[in-house]
Amino acid sequence: MGAITFFDTAAGDDPVKAFATVRDEARYEHGHREGTGSIAEKDSFTVIDEVRRSEAAAHRRAAQLIDSGDPRIDNKWGPAGALPITTANAENGWLFFGWAND
Repeated sequence: MGAITFFDTAAGDDPVKAFATVRDEARYEHGHREGTGSIAEKDSFTVIDEVRRSEAAAHRRAAQLIDSGDPRIDNKWGPAGALPITTANAENGWLFFGWAND
């Protein structure tokens, strides 16, 4: 099986709750089987840094981390990355990203 990148956002200050939200949404959309190529494959996340960015800036940073093979997120079986964001609606939130089994 291969791997594919994913990028998911959720509003909220609490990254644990935000992570649960995006995983539940992915499981609803893709099912509970293995190899969904989504965040549903992840059991954990690691906060990469604490600098709050716009969604667009965080997405660029996440893509940079993926492209450079950052060891914190460069494993389809490892944790997702998490960056704090300000959503398009000016709310605090989180961008979760990384590689997932597909």
